[in-house]
Amino acid sequence: MPQKPLAFRMRPRTIDEVVGQQHLVGSDKIITRMVKARKLTSMILYGPPGIGKTSIASAIAGSTHYAFRMLNAVTNNKKDMEVVAAEAKMSGGVILLLDEVHRLDKGKQDFLLPYLESGMITLIGATTSNPYHAINPAIRSRCQIFELKPLSPEEVKSALAFALNDKERGFGKQNIQINEDALQHFAEGTNGDVRSSLNALELAVLSSNQDENGMIEINLKTAEECLQKKSFSYDKDGDSHYDVMSAFQKSIRGSDVNAALHYLARLIEAGDLVSISRRLLVISYEDIGLASPQAGARTLAAIESAERLGFPEARIPLANAVIELCLSPKSNSAVMAIESALTDIRKGIIGEVPDHLRDAHYKGAQELGRGIGYLYPHNYETGWVPQQYLPNKLKNKKYYLPKKTGKFEQALSTVYEKLNKSK
Repeated sequence: MPQKPLAFRMRPRTIDEVVGQQHLVGSDKIITRMVKARKLTSMILYGPPGIGKTSIASAIAGSTHYAFRMLNAVTNNKKDMEVVAAEAKMSGGVILLLDEVHRLDKGKQDFLLPYLESGMITLIGATTSNPYHAINPAIRSRCQIFELKPLSPEEVKSALAFALNDKERGFGKQNIQINEDALQHFAEGTNGDVRSSLNALELAVLSSNQDENGMIEINLKTAEECLQKKSFSYDKDGDSHYDVMSAFQKSIRGSDVNAALHYLARLIEAGDLVSISRRLLVISYEDIGLASPQAGARTLAAIESAERLGFPEARIPLANAVIELCLSPKSNSAVMAIESALTDIRKGIIGEVPDHLRDAHYKGAQELGRGIGYLYPHNYETGWVPQQYLPNKLKNKKYYLPKKTGKFEQALSTVYEKLNKSK
């Protein structure tokens, strides 16, 4: 029978062995307190892959000596859950780790709910999706929700060192010499995914030959071969996508060029040209707006260039656009103006179109008073004449409140104020 992977063998047996997630399993933190008090409640653990969701579940089971079972909400069926439920009745309780809990269908959910209510099954749901978006409220309301964070390089390094020294489950019985540069590459190269780091370490050990003294040496070159590219977890439809897009726009709005380029690089690495293009175009009108209206046209030109070029060259016009948008003056006056107008409409503050503005291009319009008294601006030397355009109910309303953050909108503001005084 083949040996189980290193990452599987090194799963923590108790809470004390969990690496990272100290905001949950540190001394006097919530999960540790539950384990010590033996008062477990169902919970949902969410976060990126490989950062300890399954490890914490197995450590809870090991620390409390409850029966521990693992199922997947997609691949396991209702019959598998019935087996777990039967065991829970016999033993007085079972901890069920349910992976991909956000994919739980209604039939399985309805079966589980009574057991969660009675406490016969303590559910530990694991998911990479934000449970507030992805998990059915009936399950979510019965669980505590805990967010797990990617491990720091130091925490990953400690997990690697533990695996290298552990004689029972790791490589402690072998003579392995690993260079500090190689260890650092394993620790930093997976974006906090300790499982990937352990997999890479195992590949390095198994693929290296012993020297005449029985020693296996792992240098940086070997580490790079076994972990050729830094892990980049990015789900286009997942929670992290929206977090990155939000940070991208807020960095441009806040004129932080370096942060904006960082988030652009993440989106480029994910190959998400569609999202980048759409968001940049929105930003050019929503955040820069009338402070620098030419930015919109130049952003569109950069997007069209990027689409024609494709990656990797598309990164160049996109970077140009991002830097310009960051350093452009900002104004959201246009979006605030239309939002204010829409708010009135949605509240029913509308009023009748004034008679002199109504359509008069039909027989009988004059008898109805349509178009009578309308002043045609082009008949006046300045091209403007004071008259009421808004309905009576709104005749003194001002939706547009200009900002003076760019020369263009400063000029608009001067004209706007002059016209308002002349009414």
